[in-house]
Amino acid sequence: MSKTVKADPRRHSRVVVEGLTQAPARAMLRAVGFDDADFGRPQVGIASTWSNLTPCNMHIDELSRIAARGVQEAGGKDVIFNTITVSDGISMGTPGMRYSLVSREVIADSIETVVGAQGFDGVVAIGGCDKNMPGSLIALARLNRPAVFAYGGTIRPGAQHRDIVSVFEAVGARARGAMSADELLDVERTAIPGPGSCGGMYTANTMASAIEALGMSLPNSSAQDAVSDDKREDCRRAGAAVMRLIKKGIRPADILTRKAFENAITVSIALGGSTNAVLHLLAIAHAARVKLSLRDFTRIGRRVPVLADLKPSGRYLMSELVAIGGIQPLMRILLQAGLLHGDCLTVTGHTLKQNLAGVRPYPPGQDIVRPLGNPIKKESHLVVLQGNLAPEGAVAKITGKEGLSFTGRARVFNAEEKALQAILDGAVRAGDVVVIRYEGPRGGPGMREMLSPTSAIMGKGLGDRVALITDGRFSGGSHGFVVGHIAPEAANGGPLAYVRNGDRITIDAVKRRIDLEVSAAELKRRARVWRAPRPYAKRGVLAKYARSVSSASLGAVTDLP
Repeated sequence: MSKTVKADPRRHSRVVVEGLTQAPARAMLRAVGFDDADFGRPQVGIASTWSNLTPCNMHIDELSRIAARGVQEAGGKDVIFNTITVSDGISMGTPGMRYSLVSREVIADSIETVVGAQGFDGVVAIGGCDKNMPGSLIALARLNRPAVFAYGGTIRPGAQHRDIVSVFEAVGARARGAMSADELLDVERTAIPGPGSCGGMYTANTMASAIEALGMSLPNSSAQDAVSDDKREDCRRAGAAVMRLIKKGIRPADILTRKAFENAITVSIALGGSTNAVLHLLAIAHAARVKLSLRDFTRIGRRVPVLADLKPSGRYLMSELVAIGGIQPLMRILLQAGLLHGDCLTVTGHTLKQNLAGVRPYPPGQDIVRPLGNPIKKESHLVVLQGNLAPEGAVAKITGKEGLSFTGRARVFNAEEKALQAILDGAVRAGDVVVIRYEGPRGGPGMREMLSPTSAIMGKGLGDRVALITDGRFSGGSHGFVVGHIAPEAANGGPLAYVRNGDRITIDAVKRRIDLEVSAAELKRRARVWRAPRPYAKRGVLAKYARSVSSASLGAVTDLP
């Protein structure tokens, strides 16, 4: 555990508000609510991701005010500011989805910019939709000022146990004639009942859980309903907690250690979490200057089982896990089995082991979280593959329900929309390996999520008979035999660019291989005649992103030296 040194609690804000030359700054701050006493208090920025763009974030304005009250009660001065969010669920399958991963960088950059410019002594970040979590953590790691992340919370189930993935899969069911137009409309009208992040162990709930395991959230912050007294109290306590961290001089660098990242990987696996956890944890580790690679996911994955029977591949929603105690009892199980590092410091000021000491076990008879002796899968479902199609690596989500290997003929598409239409039209058949390329971090740009085509495959009843591979990525709601993050990406001349219709592709989760059954000589010949596609954007944020973004195998970060 890192040692912490008692720090000046106003190290940063003093520069802004003290002394003769700062009278203009004080004058402006008086206009936004500061009084004389406030200039002597530690300043805490409350980074709110509130907007009416999406159910995930529509309630965060209230939560940010509650966090601010927690800061006030602990003797600090709060300042609320906003950053952006975009909705993956709304933009999915459209050109707008290119901005999703880009928004992670915008969120990180904007929080870093405001906190750095305003001289805040600490930060509380509150996020709901997928990129809010990693974006916030990247910023907090870069800034390295006392900080707490509070999750906005999960949505409650819709009618008949529905959620957003129910709607996506209903589209495929309607396309194959298994559902009427009126039935589809009923699903659409009842799946999203109110505020909160998408309800399964999709990316938002996965990343919230990973951040709690990292030690950057208060215990059980990741496992609370968005609309609940528990969530409101979590945010109030987050405001108080950051004040304690400021006084003790505990910073993210003391918490975000290599062991902490191993804990986050372990918990993500045990929960059956999203493949996006791989991409985002690599990026957060980069910001924290912690060495982490795809190899670490393989190493840890060999000894950590999948225990939680949660959607998309399982039966239960996050709100049902919340009802039996959340992820804290699961973390205690993992700790007692020697699968977590208990000596890691957390934002409580205590170690993970100390936080878990009084946690009660799950109630008898529950079947949401399996015992270690009867796991859903003995090893990780997050399988890192390599082979002549992915020399730098690829990430598969293999629960075992879809099988452990697949060999089929390639059906190649140079854009997600073309693949989706072919699936819905019935042009994709059993035995096909759908190849969607030029959708990587640079080529997309923005590495779009493939929830629409994967859901259409499931809705068409082809989930165990069709595979899908891409240099793009997947929503946490995707399931089936899917492989993403293929690197190098096609736009950079990776082997995926050379695949042709009818080529045989083999995916083997046991051997951790993904191979194109074409000779090395033929691949070299195809490489010589290949020409890079024209960039999707020549100006603006997408063009800037494409010029700066790294490989998915490095977390798709934009600030490599």
